[in-house]
Amino acid sequence: MRANQSEMAVELEVGDIHTRGEEWGDLSIRHCDLPAGADLRPLLAGLPDDRCACPHWGYILEGSITIRYADGSEETSRAGDLYYWRGGHVGWTDEGVVFVEFSPAAEIAPVLAHLGAQLAPSS
Repeated sequence: MRANQSEMAVELEVGDIHTRGEEWGDLSIRHCDLPAGADLRPLLAGLPDDRCACPHWGYILEGSITIRYADGSEETSRAGDLYYWRGGHVGWTDEGVVFVEFSPAAEIAPVLAHLGAQLAPSS
């Protein structure tokens, strides 16, 4: 299998937040572009412990993102870094970030549904 980022289905497109993704077997593959100042903490509110419970593996293409875990530990992944973020995290970017991510499809599905509901225009 292969995919060009521009060929992948749009998952979220709100303001300057752009994510595209596909499911490949048991994996969810996504390309994410978050602008400077993007903060996922408010969007994750309402999930268990107000955190993303899904683990992620990926590669930072541009910029950086900071992840904070439930135990209070933090790590910043920067352009050129491979990463593993265990479940139970929140994240934000001060400068903006572009990354490619791989997640277990069954575990990320409820998180994506929650984010979509949070970002949907209110009627």
